[in-house]
Amino acid sequence: MSSFPLAPLWYLETLWFQVSGTLCNLECNHCLVSANPRNKTHAMMTLEEVSSILREANELGVREYYFTGGEPFLNRDMLAILEETLKYGPANVLTNGTFIDERVAQKLRVLYDSSRYSLELRISLDGTTEETNDPIRGKGSFTRILRGIRNLATVGINPVITVTEAAPELERKGKEGREEFYALVRSLGIDRPRMKVLSLFHIGEEEGRSCGYKKHESLEGLHLNTDELLKLQCTTSRMMTHEGAYVCPILVNDPAGRMGMSLRDTLKPFSLDRGACYTCYAFGVTCRT
Repeated sequence: MSSFPLAPLWYLETLWFQVSGTLCNLECNHCLVSANPRNKTHAMMTLEEVSSILREANELGVREYYFTGGEPFLNRDMLAILEETLKYGPANVLTNGTFIDERVAQKLRVLYDSSRYSLELRISLDGTTEETNDPIRGKGSFTRILRGIRNLATVGINPVITVTEAAPELERKGKEGREEFYALVRSLGIDRPRMKVLSLFHIGEEEGRSCGYKKHESLEGLHLNTDELLKLQCTTSRMMTHEGAYVCPILVNDPAGRMGMSLRDTLKPFSLDRGACYTCYAFGVTCRT
């Protein structure tokens, strides 16, 4: 009989929203939720829907909020959603940056200045040139992403640049490759660039590129101590979508990740029996820091 460790929800600190569902203007070849312009597995969330969940989350003690997709700024309510969220706590947006024109950048700056809580933008990039980024993220994406970063720099916002391990510069050059990203971001007007490197999950589009998880990539039979469990997102966070409540932002396309309809339905342990759970454990994956 197989046995997998259980991850208790120690406390609910972080709440994620699949705010644009699985709709994205790009079609990245490593996307863990297979987001693209045609994917409607998860629908857009409305301002009213998010507002209701925010009230419930506040009652449950949630301290910070993350927005992902798909591409969050495809949601026409995104700025209003951020304004509402910043009444409750810090907000973080994971975006490809292609919709951050001068007008959006200015509105984000207003939100940035008017809230007592922080607003963070995390912009995805997978190469320091068109030749390295666009084969992963799509033709023309490099120029549009850089334009978004430059617009943020113009209004004094310093985004975190999120780069996956698929970036050719990191695969070939390691630390030297990181320096190439820093140099690029400096050239866009940001004096002190920030970058986070993300591990790849072998699900979604990446499953086809890397052949998915192997049999040994499993937590079966392991006993995790408290310190090990607390490194996992699922012991302190949950995910809300238009279709219901999920254990984490990684497993929103996995039926096993669904825990119910409301946030309160998720206040229970989760069995770490998915391949993606192995990646979180083995590589200390978290988007929160």
